[in-house]
Amino acid sequence: MRSLALLLAMTATAFAQPRGFNYDESKVPEYTLPDPLVMQDGTKVTTAEQWRTKRRPELVKLFGEHVYGRAPAGRLAKVEVERASALDGLADRYQVRLFVKEDAPPIDLLVYLPAKAPKPVPVFLGLNFRGNHTVHADPEIRITESWVPNDNGAKNHRATEAGRGVRSSRWPVESLLERGFGLATIYCGDIDPDTHDGFQNGVHAAVDGKDADRGPDSWGSIAAWAWGLSRALDYFETNEAIDHHRVAVVGHSRLGKTALWAGAADERFAMVVSNNSGCGGAALSRRAFGETVKRINTSFPHWFCDQFKTYNDNESACPVDQHQLVALAAPRPCYVASATGDQWADPNGEFLSGLHASPVYELLGKQGLTADTQPAPDTPVQDGHVAYHLRTGKHDITEYDWQRYMDFFEKRVPKK
Repeated sequence: MRSLALLLAMTATAFAQPRGFNYDESKVPEYTLPDPLVMQDGTKVTTAEQWRTKRRPELVKLFGEHVYGRAPAGRLAKVEVERASALDGLADRYQVRLFVKEDAPPIDLLVYLPAKAPKPVPVFLGLNFRGNHTVHADPEIRITESWVPNDNGAKNHRATEAGRGVRSSRWPVESLLERGFGLATIYCGDIDPDTHDGFQNGVHAAVDGKDADRGPDSWGSIAAWAWGLSRALDYFETNEAIDHHRVAVVGHSRLGKTALWAGAADERFAMVVSNNSGCGGAALSRRAFGETVKRINTSFPHWFCDQFKTYNDNESACPVDQHQLVALAAPRPCYVASATGDQWADPNGEFLSGLHASPVYELLGKQGLTADTQPAPDTPVQDGHVAYHLRTGKHDITEYDWQRYMDFFEKRVPKK
């Protein structure tokens, strides 16, 4: 029955797509998804070895060439660490400056570890939107020196004390610490500014040089942000208080897209979490529901590689779709989450990506998503190595979401 349900779900037939965007499920265009277990030359992948040595590298290459852009090899040139007790003794706080070149601007990494938990501890790592100082009211967190967006969306804004802790609802630091987890975060703009600046700033300029020639598969901002997350993991490997084998990469919205690509490109991440990631994240591009490939490339031309723009209004021509991105987390646990009030991110398309990634998990000896249809709101499905929930509410990441991610981590990420 499961295989029949998968087969039926792989193809959706409906009416023509209207102009603009679509919120009507009956108007999802006809599409057929590329099989995650069929090579470009038509060879069917039937063993774990074939997946590991052939199909997985092929998919990573295809996503790099056609969606996110191909990033260079990475390394850290220098690290500066400041450690102190924090939050009335609940945490050890690390403020770490990562330098990808000696003369490059620093990438500021904020880490809280539970002070009394046995070491090393597992960690959730994710990017934030407006600066490390916004995730908690802790007065000792450095205010970011990078440009940040203001409330009107302008990018050329200097952070001030007024922003301290304003996004703390998205980062339940104490809840994580009390359950024995560390939390680490970087302001995405420290890695690459979230603006179409011609890639003249951030790690693009530091690594490639400002005058570098860019091809159709050159890395965009999402690839740069993912690259920066891997540099944080490089540092974790040097900190004996952190269990670098048990790091979950997590992201919300555009940073959820980033978390999925980071987990696909870097298998050192033990778990991957996509929260309301939508188009270019967990949502199937071929559904053209909510935000479409054309809309996202028009609004945010710096996020993806230029090649991705050739699939505007032409999603079926792309050799990959997002269920294959979820499959690249396999056999590691992957959590995809949606919200009822976030139709722009196509919750059903996000669920379907988890469903259609499941055959890869099953080939690798792990149970995939155990629901064949999207579950009711606030009823998480966590019985397999692909988890999903549809939270009641708007486009956001909340305490409810974090608690579910911690639950799943405890079930699926064993101690080494």
